[in-house]
Amino acid sequence: MKIGNPADTPSVAPASSPRTEAGDAARTAPVAATAEPSAQVALSNTAASLMEGVGGEFDAEKVARIAQAIADGKFTVNAEVIADKLIANAQELLGKATN
Repeated sequence: MKIGNPADTPSVAPASSPRTEAGDAARTAPVAATAEPSAQVALSNTAASLMEGVGGEFDAEKVARIAQAIADGKFTVNAEVIADKLIANAQELLGKATN
């Protein structure tokens, strides 16, 4: 979701690619004006703990099984279970944040 007036945002030059074909020089010309940072961003303690990867292991075999079930058309989604787990996780994170 974008907030604000699109005219207020600075224009961004496209990233240059390592290709060197005819005509690339015009597309990779440096931009004369540089945008100044307009805001300071700081992570909350909760966001910082999420960035650290608190808990959980990556199970490549489980991912492969799920991918195969999706490919075979056998994967089913139980929305009620997902909703319950999302609520439980949110309550756990909120509990950690207030302690």
